[in-house]
Amino acid sequence: MNFPNSAFMKRANLFTLPLLLAFLLLPATSWAQGNNKSNRPSPPAVATGKIGETTVTIDYSSPAVKNRKVWGELVPYGKVWRAGANEATTIEFSRDVLVEGKHLPQGKYSLYTIPGENQWTVIFNKAIGQWGTEYDERRDALRVNVKPRKSPRMQERLAYVVAKNGILMRWENLELPVKIK
Repeated sequence: MNFPNSAFMKRANLFTLPLLLAFLLLPATSWAQGNNKSNRPSPPAVATGKIGETTVTIDYSSPAVKNRKVWGELVPYGKVWRAGANEATTIEFSRDVLVEGKHLPQGKYSLYTIPGENQWTVIFNKAIGQWGTEYDERRDALRVNVKPRKSPRMQERLAYVVAKNGILMRWENLELPVKIK
């Protein structure tokens, strides 16, 4: 078989090779940019600490208020909320604990809530690694009811704190204490 003159092939390769490389590299760079969690509007955050001898770690994405009314509007009352943004918030206990007086085995759980004006349900769910809105009630390990309180100061970004007597969620004008022993 006879191939055309090498001048034609060189010109074709000058255009083909860069296009081929761009085609192959574009998906990889797009994927890397899309998976860079620190560039998200709700950046990742971690709260960790000890409650007695138990190490507690909360891994979440921290949304901002951005001049919005959060409770009852952005986060509706009476509906399951992922307790953060993006992927489901997770909480991990190095030992068995009592949450509001109820036993919860050591392990890692997704943390969800059902906000209410006067009472919240805090949910520890066995499914982890899912997108935050992929909640399955059949996987609940424990549900407890807690009372929210007004925060002494405005909290622009959602934040969790691990304290000696439990965890505390703060956002906008609200704090949600959960007793853990």
